[in-house]
Amino acid sequence: MVHLFRTSLGVMALAAAGFGLGESANAANGPFLSHQALYDLSLVKSRSNSVNNARGRILYNFAGSSCEGYTSEFRQVSELDSGEGKVTLSDLRSNSWEDAAGKSYRFKIETRMNEADAGRVDGTAERDGDHINVKLKLPSPKSFTLDGKIVFPTEQIQRIIAAAKDGKSLLELSVYDGSDDGQKVYNTLTVIGQPISAERTAAPDASTSDEHMKSLKRWPVTVSYFDRDAQQKEGEQTPVYAMAFELYENGVSRQLVLDYNDFVISGAMGKFDVKDSKPCN
Repeated sequence: MVHLFRTSLGVMALAAAGFGLGESANAANGPFLSHQALYDLSLVKSRSNSVNNARGRILYNFAGSSCEGYTSEFRQVSELDSGEGKVTLSDLRSNSWEDAAGKSYRFKIETRMNEADAGRVDGTAERDGDHINVKLKLPSPKSFTLDGKIVFPTEQIQRIIAAAKDGKSLLELSVYDGSDDGQKVYNTLTVIGQPISAERTAAPDASTSDEHMKSLKRWPVTVSYFDRDAQQKEGEQTPVYAMAFELYENGVSRQLVLDYNDFVISGAMGKFDVKDSKPCN
């Protein structure tokens, strides 16, 4: 159940928005869309019969520009029924900001399960030459450094879109997003499929009918997250979790599938609203 609390993309950034890597990257990839997206969650399958039913919602707000940086607000509420009256309610909230050059990252994450006290992570990460300086306020004050090759989730999205536009099918990145206790780093493997034309939509939703989206290209993408601390062990490693989705060139995602190994949840876009954004001077 704790996997529902993981914030790598992953679920936050990949669920709905792309971010900038600086002026050169933005020029190559175009502007990203400020918007709000709502995804309805439901159980696809349970591999170990540990979950009989699942439901919930993801609400994502994304705004900003290449000159002022990008902010994201994310909330995922999930209810898992494991049978015999055992229901687990999880509530994940995250607020983050990253500058367009991928140099600074601020994050606040709150996770709660049932009636237990909320777990909180609050910190900053600053890129400095060949390393990253991380300072945590919560869950306890701590400072440490990370390899400078590690990227933040905003840069991760930007690189996936850039790789897709270059026709690449694989992308490996190490990602830091402040999840778990604020010290976790994930190794990721992204598999990018062939582009999907704007005319082809298997299951229409709120994004495909929006005027801002109708002419845009998108790609089927699967991102697998691996525990970086376990990389030293021999044998093939199983991902902690994986996400599949269709990613538009403006950073919006649709048709989410969240694979937590024991069970799989889908996220269908139920609502999509474009927000006004202030252009850079």
